[in-house]
Amino acid sequence: MIDKLEMFLALAQEEHFGRAAESLGLAQPTLSAGIKQLEAQLGVQLVWRGSRFRGLTPEGQRVLVWSRQIVGDARTMRDEMRAVRNGLSGTVRLAVIPTSLAVASQLTADFCRDNPNVNVTLTSRTSAEILAMIENLEADAGITYLDNEPLGRLTAVPLYMERYALVCGPDAPLADRDEVGWDEVDPGNLCLLTPDMQNRRIINQNCHAVGIDANPRIESNSTVALMAHVDNGWSTILPLNLARFLARGRDLRTIPIRQARQGYSVGLIAPYREPHTPILEALLRRARRLADADPGTPPTAAHGPGIPAGTAR
Repeated sequence: MIDKLEMFLALAQEEHFGRAAESLGLAQPTLSAGIKQLEAQLGVQLVWRGSRFRGLTPEGQRVLVWSRQIVGDARTMRDEMRAVRNGLSGTVRLAVIPTSLAVASQLTADFCRDNPNVNVTLTSRTSAEILAMIENLEADAGITYLDNEPLGRLTAVPLYMERYALVCGPDAPLADRDEVGWDEVDPGNLCLLTPDMQNRRIINQNCHAVGIDANPRIESNSTVALMAHVDNGWSTILPLNLARFLARGRDLRTIPIRQARQGYSVGLIAPYREPHTPILEALLRRARRLADADPGTPPTAAHGPGIPAGTAR
């Protein structure tokens, strides 16, 4: 039945028989037959059919929840048995918010050095996309914000506290300052990440709190594009550690922004499942060691097996 559940998960994700079959490397008739066989085994209709895919039935929605759990557990079992035979090997799929890519590289570089037979596929995604990818078994883990929006039932290891900086050229009005306040930022000269990014929503919240409307004329989902505009006379706001990384070797200023709170917690998240796959457990251990090296990380990051996000904040 596992192979039929894999087909059902692909169909629920793609919402199209042809694309689902292609994602699995199958012919469309093979996938359609597999879904019908699954319906026959379970004794319920899972998919509304017409000339094309029309969605899941109520029974299909319930089976989708069970499918994710069963297929996830089956993959965990296979990975554990492979580790028993061959040691840690395989691929970890990690989805990361764009503002944490520099920190993610520290984690993945050390992890791959520790585990030479493990590969990492790293993709840049929004926080909402990361949660959906983990839920749909498209990503094994993610790096995202832990305390700004609800995560649901996940294992979380806090990595660092995100603080912010104004990034500008050497001739900008605030370029000679050691620190600035949110109320001093000129919104008319800002380029920022797009509103689908949680980082942008955090910036909007901070600006709104001091009476500023963060409505930039230039938006991008790429931090590299933002920095290219700073090279051409604009300013941006980025996490302090990322701003310093991107400005390294360039004639730019990164000026910390005063803030009322300690910062925003960013961490590694993974499905809340016991046991985790051996590879994922090794990644969580490496994340805790990385958190230990950051003095701004909450104490919970360095101890214990990880916390269920949303239940132990």
